[in-house]
Amino acid sequence: MADDEKNQWYYNTVKQRAEYGKISPTDQRMGPYKTKEDAAPAWEMGGDRNAKGAEEHRSRDTYG
Repeated sequence: MADDEKNQWYYNTVKQRAEYGKISPTDQRMGPYKTKEDAAPAWEMGGDRNAKGAEEHRSRDTYG
């Protein structure tokens, strides 16, 4: 593992918490993030982005 990867934060989508380093399996983590504070809201922000994208997709299907 490269040093820069060791010094990064990840969000564990199963445990729903930030973790320092690549502790969890790849399919259970989002990131990397520079700080714990950046990683902590990752799941919520991802959900918001997905909802916005779905809404935009529905709008295109309806109007265009």
